[in-house]
Amino acid sequence: MKKLFVLFIGFMFLAGCGTMTASKTGFLGEYADKLQPGPEGGAKLRWLKPGVDFAKYNKVMVAPISFPAADDSEAKALADIDPAQLKELGEKCTQAVIDGIKTKYPIATAPGPDVAQVRFAIIDLKKSYPVLSGFTSIAPPALAINLIRKGATGTWTGGGSTVGQAMTMDSTTNEVIAAAQDKYEAGFFERFSTYGQAEAAFKSWGEKIAKFLDEAHGKK
Repeated sequence: MKKLFVLFIGFMFLAGCGTMTASKTGFLGEYADKLQPGPEGGAKLRWLKPGVDFAKYNKVMVAPISFPAADDSEAKALADIDPAQLKELGEKCTQAVIDGIKTKYPIATAPGPDVAQVRFAIIDLKKSYPVLSGFTSIAPPALAINLIRKGATGTWTGGGSTVGQAMTMDSTTNEVIAAAQDKYEAGFFERFSTYGQAEAAFKSWGEKIAKFLDEAHGKK
């Protein structure tokens, strides 16, 4: 019996492993085909324009979040969200990106030779289910199963996820210099809010932008 349990856990770990493929959207256009697996700690998929000196950028402009649906989105969840709620979510996510960047790099309000402009889009969004999340957190047997699932798939029972795409441009020429796609799974506490993981996702992506600029400037 113990052996069967170990084999089951091993299968769950294998089932949870997978690679992200680029989603075809009008947002990234041709750049979706250029995406390649990103580095550890960065976006799951990214593309950088060869020859660009990213160290020249010291400020970041952040455009409002957009919501183009991915052609291969499984959830198609964006169409089910009330437009007013979607607008509010977009504003919160835009601010979350800014919050993730501004502790290290100034947020610009106008183009300039040292300003990079980043645009984000939410292409898939699966909401969390707070009631289910709460139940699986307080019931000991369910919690045991919940923890196994977290270890195997990287997700919490009842937790949602956000898939975003980003395009970075030189603010003075509008030349596209980078593109990316990433997925963020709700953390333990984020799943207690229906769309809490979306805000957390964009703050995390803002922090990744700051980290990338740090690396470009040779900062540790």
